[in-house]
Amino acid sequence: MNELVKNKQYYKFCAYGFLKNLRFFDAFFILFLLEKELSFTQIGFLYAIREIVINIVEIPSGIFADTYGKKTSLLGSFVLYIFSFVVFYFAANFGVFLIAFVLYGIADAFRSGTHKTMIMDYLKLNNWDTQKINYYGHTRSCSQKGSAISALVAGLIVFYYGDYQMIFLFSIVPYILNLVLVYSYPKELDRTNYHSDKKSRPTIRETFISFYKIIKRPKVLRIVHSSAVHSAFQKAIKDYIQPLMLSVAFLIPVLAQVDVQKKNGLIIGIIYFGLYILTSQASRMAAGFDQKTKQNSSYVTLIYGFLFGLISGVFYQFDLWVFSLVAFMGIYLVENIRKPILTGVLADHVPNEILTSIISAQSLWKTILTAVIAILLGFLADHFGIGIAFVVVSMILLLSAKMTNGSFKKKSK
Repeated sequence: MNELVKNKQYYKFCAYGFLKNLRFFDAFFILFLLEKELSFTQIGFLYAIREIVINIVEIPSGIFADTYGKKTSLLGSFVLYIFSFVVFYFAANFGVFLIAFVLYGIADAFRSGTHKTMIMDYLKLNNWDTQKINYYGHTRSCSQKGSAISALVAGLIVFYYGDYQMIFLFSIVPYILNLVLVYSYPKELDRTNYHSDKKSRPTIRETFISFYKIIKRPKVLRIVHSSAVHSAFQKAIKDYIQPLMLSVAFLIPVLAQVDVQKKNGLIIGIIYFGLYILTSQASRMAAGFDQKTKQNSSYVTLIYGFLFGLISGVFYQFDLWVFSLVAFMGIYLVENIRKPILTGVLADHVPNEILTSIISAQSLWKTILTAVIAILLGFLADHFGIGIAFVVVSMILLLSAKMTNGSFKKKSK
């Protein structure tokens, strides 16, 4: 494995991921919504609305980025994120939360896939194509470190203020910094095969035609599905770790004299910090894992991810909180091993000129799956409990994966 060149742009890519994941509200999002007296069904519905919005905007946003520039797409995305944080801070009822989720969904659509494509373009410009998995694994590792620091800082914010609401205001600061950082990216990363002559830029029609020719290939579709289905599962289920962490926090006999919410906030922040340190290492290990595994790493990790969800649900149902939490963490680790591998494989099969559009299509399929899973999870959690919800959803996805085996063959080395 060749040594990575860690130059100025490498550190900019890493800083982007670090700052992007300083979403201090993430560690307490579902607890914040429950505190606002929303039911699991309402939360599931809001999640589904966010995914539907992403569905509508996803592919047009990818084509926009490929046609008019990735920096423009990212800068607009961060502005919308900041507006959504402000709305979340002031939200007090379901209708206002709906507006916040819609803004967040549009921002997500314009961001998803755009920065990954910029990284792949940069590697191609420097003839470092063979470093795709390793390079992206390293930058994603920095993103996970951002999540770790974010959770720890969020725990301290909740401990100090005794309030989940303040974390949305604090989340604005790193997103403003990321605006400045992305603006400083070199102009050749704004478009694939950058030309100063505007007449040489592809039209939306040309981009769409190229996109259609590539996306209908069976191999590309299998890669897109394999990546999307586990990411959808992890995205839909991830915030349910918070009630689980809350149960574990009650078992820890420290800070007994401190306000319960403050104590729980600090402990949850520390647990999240440990989790994201582990996922950071998982991303760094992705290239090595892919090289060493003799089987199809996409399919094997897919099965492991769903099995972890099933096991976590069983332990949750029997009130074995710590074991359930450990199994839940397995889902995060699997996702962070898979992400660099699947991104690198997709880049091997898709021209860089339309990679953002293809990744947007992948995100589109992911958001459709996420919406379905989120509604099902919310309904099952309200009527049968979180443990049963985990078991049922994980079992459905596990059986589906085994029946379809919708993955691609591992390339011979």
